[in-house]
Amino acid sequence: MFLRIVALMRKEFLALMKDKKSRFTIVIPPIVQLLVFGYAATYDLNNVPYAVYDEDRGAAARDLLSRFKGSTNFQEVGQLSRNADIAPLINRKGALLVVHIGPQFSRNLLTGGRADLQVIVDGRNSNTAMIALNYVRAILTRYNLEWIQRHGGTSPPAHLEIRAWYNTNLESRWFIVPGIIGLLTLVVTLLVTALSVAREREQGTFDQLLVTPLRPVEILIGKALPGFIIGTAEATVIILLTVFWFGVPLRGHIITLYTGLFLFILSAIGIGLMISSLAVTQQQGLMGAFLFMVPAIILSGFTTPIANMPVVVQKITLLNPLRYFMVVIRGVFLENAPFHLLIGQYWPMAIIGFVNLIVAAWLFRHRIN
Repeated sequence: MFLRIVALMRKEFLALMKDKKSRFTIVIPPIVQLLVFGYAATYDLNNVPYAVYDEDRGAAARDLLSRFKGSTNFQEVGQLSRNADIAPLINRKGALLVVHIGPQFSRNLLTGGRADLQVIVDGRNSNTAMIALNYVRAILTRYNLEWIQRHGGTSPPAHLEIRAWYNTNLESRWFIVPGIIGLLTLVVTLLVTALSVAREREQGTFDQLLVTPLRPVEILIGKALPGFIIGTAEATVIILLTVFWFGVPLRGHIITLYTGLFLFILSAIGIGLMISSLAVTQQQGLMGAFLFMVPAIILSGFTTPIANMPVVVQKITLLNPLRYFMVVIRGVFLENAPFHLLIGQYWPMAIIGFVNLIVAAWLFRHRIN
């Protein structure tokens, strides 16, 4: 029995090594995925961009702010001179948080009163916001202890008041669930289209399809439409569950949301059809879809901020349609982002979709010939 098992193992290894595509699948994808996971999937938060609105200008305020400047976790991006500058800076993601020191901060500390420090944080990514706030608390705790040692007292003089925008209670569900809309829409649409042509080849009906009056472009369109319909229906169900079951607020306009959804599904269909045009069997189609989905999800900003990734990896994410849809879906749900501000996310998805559809059509005709 042992010798039979060894012989079977030898035959399987020889079969794998003989097939060029199998050799590629065994060697290249694990290396690529290792690099993607190793560099992109990090929960460390460094160089948090912050701005300062200091109304006090006193020695105590300068001492506290110097601790932010000296920290490796923070990077100052600007000094604000009025309260009205805070909202635009957070809205355009110019800073993750704003440290606001009131005009009586130093005076209250010196007179033994409670000095309030306000930190306004962008709550769109609740995980990132919580990590940044923990850094702020650590700095403030050290500041309080040193102030007590130098000036005496029994309780911390500086008190932190936190206000999170867009996600007041910093509920991670508000950040994660809208992202799942894009993730599941990609999975369903990609699988439906990636297996369409491969299934015909594997079942032996592809040749029958070719002798019909349908042209190759018409066949591709016929293969694309079911994926478009299924993807839209799937996304609609998930959106309804997100709003009515999970209670995530949909603050933006539905047209803005579905414009991004249609373009995203278009790009996913283009990628799926390109994979299907290359695949001979359904197994190859599944493998091709999987090899695209895993890096696409990691490099989309679904769980970890793209700004935290190395510069080279950030450039690679520009080819990922899920990256743009994540901005659209979370912007519409949490920020009430208007249509014109999301145009910069719409046109890359449209280009990715059309380019992949053209490549898929060319591959389809090429494989027929």
